[in-house]
Amino acid sequence: MSRSSDIRVLMTTDTVGGVWTYSCALASSLAASGAEVTLATMGPPARVDQREMLRGSGVRLFETDLALEWQDPEGRDLLKAERMLASLEARFSPDIVHLNSFREATLSWRAPTVLVAHSCVNSWALACRDTAWLNEPRWARYTERVAAALDSAQAWVCPSQSFHDDVVGLYNPRSPGAVIWNGIAPGDLPSRKREMIFAAGRLWDRAKNIGVLAAAAPGLAWPVQVAGPADADSSAGVTWLGQLPHSKVRGHLQHAAIFVSPALYEPFGLSVLEAAAAGCALVLSDIPTFRELWSDAALFVDPDDSQALHQVLAELCADRTKRSRLQRAAYEHALTYSLARTTSAYRKLYEGLLASTRFSPQAGQIEVRA
Repeated sequence: MSRSSDIRVLMTTDTVGGVWTYSCALASSLAASGAEVTLATMGPPARVDQREMLRGSGVRLFETDLALEWQDPEGRDLLKAERMLASLEARFSPDIVHLNSFREATLSWRAPTVLVAHSCVNSWALACRDTAWLNEPRWARYTERVAAALDSAQAWVCPSQSFHDDVVGLYNPRSPGAVIWNGIAPGDLPSRKREMIFAAGRLWDRAKNIGVLAAAAPGLAWPVQVAGPADADSSAGVTWLGQLPHSKVRGHLQHAAIFVSPALYEPFGLSVLEAAAAGCALVLSDIPTFRELWSDAALFVDPDDSQALHQVLAELCADRTKRSRLQRAAYEHALTYSLARTTSAYRKLYEGLLASTRFSPQAGQIEVRA
């Protein structure tokens, strides 16, 4: 079997939200370990600031104009995707194809495929209590394709046990799947924090539930800053920062004393991990994912209760001792979710698939490509 340093990986990604951050971090870490990684984008082209996240990483970036699957539930772009991705596989000869969306797993790949489920429309709709439209034929087809993708991939992965359980309940895949937590590179705990509350996310996404934070903000002693693309109306006590480069978001996290996420739905919550690693005290919605990942390292609030959120934030602004304890607890717990640990888990998964493919009793010994 090839050594891990010889593995060639073709990884798909999209440029909307946390999947891009996850993909850049993992691809860069794999490349640093000696792997050869090609990152192929779906959806809108990467912005200049997004490309900057790969500078000097050794990762090869290939941009497509393929539709994101949740924007193309009918699968109109599927034949085009099949042609384009088959061409990429022929060009780069990957040992492993790592897919960060579902539909591509149903294509005819030569290499073993790993499907990472970051979110899905059905689980989003259930969490947001907005499911009536899922009965439309186009979304029924989407659901069929997601189920087929999970059964087509040689392995599938979720970033949390909570979301893994959701996927199993929704799609009943044949194989059990695995859980690999997302990770980031560790940083130093900031020595000083400012009297500021910070939140980040796609504000047009109902799952982020930013409206509850906007309702909780008036009357707080500290300013509330929110970063993310939005058509947000002005709201007393909230400063809307708009779309920021990832580096600027991390800069705000270094300064903010408190980070808040009132999300209704988060399969992992990479922004929460980045906030914890920056030493922010965490105030999170009381949902299964956050309980799983941040129990004893955050305060939890009913995501439907803006008054309760206001009270928790007001008390935390006033209580320096409690705030410092939560900041330390979040930072120390963030070390659990290291990029090195995540990368090691994926490499182990890749190598296991390569071994089972090349020496499968059903397939016979398969020749290893040079």
